[in-house]
Formats: sequence, structure tokens, C-alpha cells
Amino acid sequence: MSAYEELLPHGYHPSYFLYLNVPANTIDINIHPTKTEVKFDNERDLYAMIRSTVKHSLGQYNVVPALDFDRDPGLDTPYSYKDKPVSTPKIEVDPSFNPFENEKASAPSYRPKKDPAAWEVLFQGQPEETSPETTPETDQTLFDTVDYGQTTLQVQQKYIVSTIHSGMVLIDQNAAHQRILYEELLEKITISGMGSQQLLFPTEISFPPGDLQILREMQSDLESAGIHFEITDSDTIKVTAIPVALAHVDLNPLFENLIENFHNDIPGTFSQLDRIARSMAKSAAIKKGTPLNQNEQEELVNRLFRCKEPNFSPFGKKTYITLELNELETRFNQ
Repeated sequence: MSAYEELLPHGYHPSYFLYLNVPANTIDINIHPTKTEVKFDNERDLYAMIRSTVKHSLGQYNVVPALDFDRDPGLDTPYSYKDKPVSTPKIEVDPSFNPFENEKASAPSYRPKKDPAAWEVLFQGQPEETSPETTPETDQTLFDTVDYGQTTLQVQQKYIVSTIHSGMVLIDQNAAHQRILYEELLEKITISGMGSQQLLFPTEISFPPGDLQILREMQSDLESAGIHFEITDSDTIKVTAIPVALAHVDLNPLFENLIENFHNDIPGTFSQLDRIARSMAKSAAIKKGTPLNQNEQEELVNRLFRCKEPNFSPFGKKTYITLELNELETRFNQ
């Protein structure tokens, strides 16, 4: 399914047979009561091999686009033009032509542009000025221009409502804040570096042996993300330092999110640092039910639309939806 991603319509699945020849001592056939499943010792390596093989086959048989450096006969010179001498094109110029001859000598007038502030990304590619009589083209971005005198409104302490000229936008404050923190944390972890602060009182957390092994594998990457801990015994860790951004975060749910994401992610899909950034963003994000004042609402909206991918949270959930005026009018006219 991963190799066929974006090649099949939603709801369709590829048909396939896999014949695997592996040593018998590398599989476990007792993990399912009816023996319908087996477990491979090196399942992550096996997954990567199968996926790369399928991707290679799809490219080899032109199922997916591929760069082809072979000569295309369709680009050859037509027969009638072959060996025909090339003549230099002639350009005729009227030296007496003056395009400014009839232009009135007047100083140009300038009108300052409206500052798009944080909405620059959302309204990229749209006209700077839109008259009230102008109807947006159907192939343009849904948002034509922003109402710069707008205010925001929090609904049920879960959503933030803001107006645009074509209607209104409703933002999920938790999903939006996750996206904001995820991009900021990932940049700090991978590029600028994530600082940490020592805990005055180290926190001890207990885990099952399997989860503790996962944390042991992730320990070096977690230290790169500013989370430092020691494994004290067979089932306990002692957290000694955390990033400043997580100073107000309960550490137990944070580590639970890390382990849960490790189990749920498809092998090879996300890097370890990406998984850590997503878990940290989920733990530190504003929760539903948190009241926000006017400034906090506007700051959240502005920061969201400065993100590279503002449409979805790091877990694929929509951060906002829009309602156009015609949708609202239809609702009232039903």
C-alpha cells in the first residue's frame, strides 16, 4: 500500500502475491490462535526490502513517471526541414516610433499596499485589490482577500472563528497549535539545536520492559531534542532535563505519546526526530476547553498561516475549514 501510494483511487487496493523464502528460525507462527499470522524477527528490514522492490517494479514497467534520457523520435526535425539552410530572421524597426509621445506629463500616483501580515501564505497568488463588484475566479484560491479590520471569536473554547471576504474560517485551536509547535520544534531539533533546562527535582517514570527498550533506542535522539534521562533499573527512568518549551507539560503523557507513535507508525515512514517532534507538539499544544483572550486568538491564527503546511496537524487532522457566503445563504434559505 505504501509503494502504491497516490497511484490508485481512494478505496482501491492492489492485488499481489508475495513468495518469501526465509530461514524457519526467523519467524514465529504462534502469535495468532488460528495461525493466520506470523511474525518475522527482522520485520522492519523485510518491510523496507519489499517496499523498495515494489517501487522499483512500478518504475521499471512505467506504472509511475520516470526520467527517460533516451531520444524521443517525436522531437526529431520534420523531414521537409531536414538539411534545409537556416536563415537569419529579419527585424524591421520604425526609428520614429515613440510610445510615450502622447502620454501626459504627470507624476505617477502611488497607493500604499495593505500589509498582509500573517495571512501572506494563505492568500498567496491572489490580487492585491479586489473591488466589491468583482467575483473571484473559480480556479483561484478559495480566499480572495482578507478583511484586515477583522476580529476573532472563540467558540465553546474549542474553535476560533475569523472572517474573510468570501465567508468565514473556523480553526481547531488544538490541531492548529500542534502544527505550529511541530514545525517550530522540528526546525530547532534538526537545524538550530534544541536547548534544555535542568530539573530541580528529577522525575521518575516507570515503564514495561518492552517500552523501556524503545526509549533506550530513542535515547540519543531524545537528547538531541533536549530530553535527558537515565535508566535507573529494569523498569524506571529518571528525567533530568527537558526543553524550555515543555516546562509546563506533564511528562507521563509525553512519553506515552512517544511510545504510541513508535508502535503506530509504518516502519520507514517517519524519522525518529520527526516522531519526537510530533509527540512533543501533541503534548504541549493548547487543549480543547482552554479559554483564549483576543490577543491569543489572533496570535494563533497568524502563526498558523505562517506555517509551511497550515492545512493539517502533524497527525493529518484538518486545522481549519471554510464556509463561503453562498453556503451560509443556502442554509438560511432552506
